[in-house]
Amino acid sequence: MNDFTEELAKLHRLSGAEFSRQVERIAQRKEFHPLETDKDIYSVGGENSDDYQNLLTAARKAVEFGYRVYMLPNPREIRTPDFILYKKGVYRTYDLKTVFGKSSVGSSLIDSIEQCNRVLLNIQLDYNTRSLAFDIKRYFEINDKAVEVLIFKGKRHFSIRRFTVTRSDYMSLFKKFYER
Repeated sequence: MNDFTEELAKLHRLSGAEFSRQVERIAQRKEFHPLETDKDIYSVGGENSDDYQNLLTAARKAVEFGYRVYMLPNPREIRTPDFILYKKGVYRTYDLKTVFGKSSVGSSLIDSIEQCNRVLLNIQLDYNTRSLAFDIKRYFEINDKAVEVLIFKGKRHFSIRRFTVTRSDYMSLFKKFYER
């Protein structure tokens, strides 16, 4: 395992403030370089990856929403997040799930368990509001480590956190955010 991979592997063992400090340390590594085309997107390579175009599309959208984006490498030895997003002094890791299919969110969210406790859904089509809300709620119910689902849809973005899905008005609140 190389040094960068070892630093990423530590994320699986840390929590709380130690986890946050480790994410920041990773984002500040000298291996990251800004893309020539996007000064707020940093990479360590991986341009030949099958997922690179989806990652770049979501990263560009994140920049539009005010984030600085660190695209993480995908070492084969461990499951790692896809991004570190930085905004207002806070670094957070996210696993990207690009939604192209009409019924793919539930399985995509389940797939991210053990990879990262935050998921970024980049919605590329009109997805049924009720189904999406239900899939997100179910994800939080079966993954006790899940913290957040960040949703990018068109020119909008919003965050669903664990406490949100426990509210009695969750469905109507979700509908308001998703369909506005």
